[in-house]
Amino acid sequence: MKTVQISLNSIGKVKSFVNTISQFEYDFDLISGRYVIDAKSIMGIFSLDLSKPIDLAIHTEDNLNEILEALEPYIISQ
Repeated sequence: MKTVQISLNSIGKVKSFVNTISQFEYDFDLISGRYVIDAKSIMGIFSLDLSKPIDLAIHTEDNLNEILEALEPYIISQ
């Protein structure tokens, strides 16, 4: 598992983020405080405080470089 910090501070970013990670068959969780939601759920994402960075947990070691490259526009720090 790998965790990175991402920023989803606009509706457009949320839509493109969900489209990007939906291409991968792996599980992704967004962690904000004590809340953990499925990162492929647009409704779940909109329940979070999007004004702050969010932790993204990537539940695989396979194709990690490919996933990180696809998520580069959203990543703040690794």
